[in-house]
Amino acid sequence: LTGYISSTSGSATVDGFDILENPIEAKKRIGYLPEQPPLYMDLTVNEYLNFVADLKGVDKKSRKNHLDDIKELVKITDVQGRIIGNLSKGYKQRVGLAQALVADPKVLILDEPTVGLDPNQIIEIRKLIKTLGKQRTVILSSHILPEVADICEKVVIIDHGSIVAQDSLSNLQRGI
Repeated sequence: LTGYISSTSGSATVDGFDILENPIEAKKRIGYLPEQPPLYMDLTVNEYLNFVADLKGVDKKSRKNHLDDIKELVKITDVQGRIIGNLSKGYKQRVGLAQALVADPKVLILDEPTVGLDPNQIIEIRKLIKTLGKQRTVILSSHILPEVADICEKVVIIDHGSIVAQDSLSNLQRGI
């Protein structure tokens, strides 16, 4: 879906745009947080988020308020002037999540968003993901079943590129 790996068969659309036929329009609607966030360690949080906003074409007139809202949402306002390389793993993960939200995407794709975080950080990130899911579609890739159970309303199990099951977690656990 993110377009980072080409598909070998099938098709996928995001908000009606085929990811192969119209990748630019499809990707405009996606925010992506890979397992290892793509951060520039020598930039401050503010410099990095402004750089991402430039790349994503965020309007300069409303940019400051928009980025301030995102920083508040992911709770990084207290480190916005700090160099990313000096932040804890938890804050780096939050900065990565902030960059995924910069273009206000309709679809947010998160790959193992809590890996390497301490228990308190995991609780906070899970709570944040649930909040984000009320405003947009969140696709969570995780092998941690308690995380899936805590965050997700619908579960899709994919094996070698094919959907093998999809339903609510409770129905899947009951074998319905």
